[in-house]
Amino acid sequence: MSAPAGTQQGTRPGGRSAQKRAAVHRAVAELLAEQADLTLPVVAARAGVHPTTLYRRWGSVGDLLADVATSRFTGEVVVPDTGSLRADLERWAADVATDVSDPDVLMLMRAAVGAGESGACACRGDREEQLAALLDRERARGGRPPTVARAAEVLLGAIYYRAIFTETPGTPEWARGLVEVLLPS
Repeated sequence: MSAPAGTQQGTRPGGRSAQKRAAVHRAVAELLAEQADLTLPVVAARAGVHPTTLYRRWGSVGDLLADVATSRFTGEVVVPDTGSLRADLERWAADVATDVSDPDVLMLMRAAVGAGESGACACRGDREEQLAALLDRERARGGRPPTVARAAEVLLGAIYYRAIFTETPGTPEWARGLVEVLLPS
């Protein structure tokens, strides 16, 4: 029997694999909200899948948390284009600070950092790509923006540190003020 037109044999977009991944992600969110012990067998039981599925696909709690965090952070913050690097960075930093102050996001970030391994930097890649897009656009306009590493250190370092390690996540106003540290007048 051949595969239906427009599909490849052996793939199931939105099939069982996607359903299992969604169930596992839901289970992680529920267990984090309950402050339950987060182990692969516990997540598997909550998700209704065999633990072997989790060990085969993720291998560790850190890798699972990295996947959950990556899926959560990808595309949540829009890269602004106001025509001014300062205004773009102020809007972007305020949006990131707002995003990471959400209790569910905060819980996931803290768990990812606590799990170590790759989970600790799961939310970094997409954010650095967004910064790179802002800085590249400024370069194309003839400006001399800071490096992505410097912008990430000043903006993301402060925003993430405050969100994860203090009881006072940054406000949008505070995050906009970080841009002055990066781009002094």
